Amino acid sequence: MTFDPTLVVGPELVAQQGIGVVAPFDFALDRELWRWTPDDVSLFMTRLPYVPVPVTVEMASALSDHSIVRQATRDVLAPEPLAVAYACASGSFIRGKAGELALHRTMAEAGAPAVATTSGALVESLRLLDANRIAVVTPYIDAVTGRLVSFLGEHGIEVVSSVGMGLLSHIWKVGYGEIVSAVSTVDRPEAEAVFISCTNVPTYDIIAPLEQMIGKPVLTANQVTMCSALRAMGRSAAGPGQWLVQLGRPTAA
Repeated sequence: MTFDPTLVVGPELVAQQGIGVVAPFDFALDRELWRWTPDDVSLFMTRLPYVPVPVTVEMASALSDHSIVRQATRDVLAPEPLAVAYACASGSFIRGKAGELALHRTMAEAGAPAVATTSGALVESLRLLDANRIAVVTPYIDAVTGRLVSFLGEHGIEVVSSVGMGLLSHIWKVGYGEIVSAVSTVDRPEAEAVFISCTNVPTYDIIAPLEQMIGKPVLTANQVTMCSALRAMGRSAAGPGQWLVQLGRPTAA
């Protein structure tokens, strides 16, 4: 019996666009990234080489090594993505503003048609929201959290309060309850938004409820990364009720 494609009933195949994603070796939330992705956009994933150290300044620095990121970017270009995202918060802020710009330039020079880094996407998102004073939640030790605060300061963004969970490994195991508790602890009336750092922290389902609870935007590492990469492609992210996602949608005439 031969296969007759005319007998197949269903929606027509839609041509896929793609985003290349360069992620840390321990990234465990591929499925979460897909949740912001429209049905006709695919993610092409590649991971950076294993680094046998805890989540410290040293690990973040190793993950942003330009030769490694350059090769990873080239590797993910084979399926012809329209943008390439460096999906690591600490790796993109650990060397400060100049380091993030150099990382962005490295990826562009490697051939990425458009580039998003998590920390660059955070700054871009805060500019879109006109938020200059924020509260920050991280899973990091204090030394790494301090680098994030310094990075934001270089961009004129004041961190009015911050809390780090002090984790050195297994960050993807942080539960929603822990994140909600940390946000409740760190939020201040003067904070115009809250940022939850680290692409290995799961957040998709709690962003909208948290925003309703505290009455202000809640940004997360994976959210800003995906929104920025999709924006670079001229596309909008999927994220019902999320402040940043709704801001990026076209309004009805």
